[in-house]
Amino acid sequence: MAIRIVIMNFFLKFTFSFYTYLSLVSAFSPLDHYLINCGSADPVATDLYRRIFKGDSVSGHLVSIRASRVFNADPSSYSSCGLYRTARAFNRPLHYAFPIKDPGTHHLVRLHFYPFNSSYFSEAQFHVLANGFLLLHNFRIVESENLPVIKEFIIPVDSEKLKVTFVPLDNSKFAVVNAIEVISAPRDLVADLAQYVDSEKNEQISGLLKNGLETVHRVNVGGFKVTPFNDSFWRTWVTDDKYLKSSDVMEKIRFGGRINYQLGGASREVGPDNVYNTARVIKSSNGTIPNTNIKWVFEVEKGYRYMIRMHFCDIVSVATGMLYFNVYVNDNLAYENLDLSYITNRLLASPFYADFVVDEDNSGVLTVGVGPSNMSLPRAADAILNGIEVLKMNNSMGSFDGEVCTEFVLRSWRRGNAGVLVPLVAVIFLLLIASVFLQRRRNWFGDSVAWSRLPVDVSEVNLKCGNQFSSGKA
Repeated sequence: MAIRIVIMNFFLKFTFSFYTYLSLVSAFSPLDHYLINCGSADPVATDLYRRIFKGDSVSGHLVSIRASRVFNADPSSYSSCGLYRTARAFNRPLHYAFPIKDPGTHHLVRLHFYPFNSSYFSEAQFHVLANGFLLLHNFRIVESENLPVIKEFIIPVDSEKLKVTFVPLDNSKFAVVNAIEVISAPRDLVADLAQYVDSEKNEQISGLLKNGLETVHRVNVGGFKVTPFNDSFWRTWVTDDKYLKSSDVMEKIRFGGRINYQLGGASREVGPDNVYNTARVIKSSNGTIPNTNIKWVFEVEKGYRYMIRMHFCDIVSVATGMLYFNVYVNDNLAYENLDLSYITNRLLASPFYADFVVDEDNSGVLTVGVGPSNMSLPRAADAILNGIEVLKMNNSMGSFDGEVCTEFVLRSWRRGNAGVLVPLVAVIFLLLIASVFLQRRRNWFGDSVAWSRLPVDVSEVNLKCGNQFSSGKA
């Protein structure tokens, strides 16, 4: 156990130092930053957070508009935000193409959906692909109180172009989208190393840079909701109340001082000030260390691997070297005797994050917890957590939504739309065979044989139907 703690300390310390260097080199400014208002010919539209979205008709990123249709909302339906007043629908596969100036990095892809015409949008069912990743499969926009629906993915992009493709389920359905964001991610947003945790082992794994991630939950622990206006990477962090399993000994903490990013293992793009300056903590009472943990429970889709990112920032200790605690994932000990002072070069209020990878165990839930350790001190803080992110990882087929790949989706659409062509070809083929057969019989028996105008096994009505199909008429 002692050896494992030393190895984990070294791993976290190295990770912290590496990303400290990256954060000091330069401030984040995305090389690729595309904000598209779909279905609009207007040059710009503004969302609730004062960002400017270009209309896709004038942006140059929509490859073709011939197979698409524009929808405009009733001005009273969502008048507070121009971004969701228009949408573009497709009845065949169509894609948006974005030139990439920063290949070899992860890019954030956000898809916005708002069913302002619910009776029509309920007919939409489609897939969404992006450079070999299947983002959405058989997706429907479900009208609910949580509108708009925003799907967020972070995927590696190695090419000089990112294509986001919308594929209707079949020729009777259509695809629809209100807005698209494509933004290159900072280098320290996705790390290649993480700690794999289950009931049998706790070990370091690598290769995460090859994977994509889908945001499932993003939570500001102990604080208020953080909107994209207050996040330099334009994310939303919700409050943790509905995920929290109550504990009588915990407290909410809010910090009014400065968050020390300059020596931290996380930049503001990894986590904003409003996440790191709030937390939930366990404190000793009357010199007694509580024998309890704080626990959060998250619903997830079964059958996938997940990355759980936990954000820490010691905003409660009065001095370094006073906070030691355990970290739990799915009730398994993920880290024992975590010492934030050691990791952050003995600097308080310095943010740090740790990534843990878990396999969903068919329960449909993941749990995260922190609690006192055997090194916790009386009359001090005994556990702390500032933020939690639960991110779904793509499966071996590059899919976030089912055991299918992008090639299968595209082939299926082509097969589905061959339903009219196949019978037409079959009828023409049968007519050709009948014609050849008749001609051979005429040649065999000679002109002395009397012939009826039609063969006895083909009715005149059927022949007329065949002629209609062969001429392309309905």
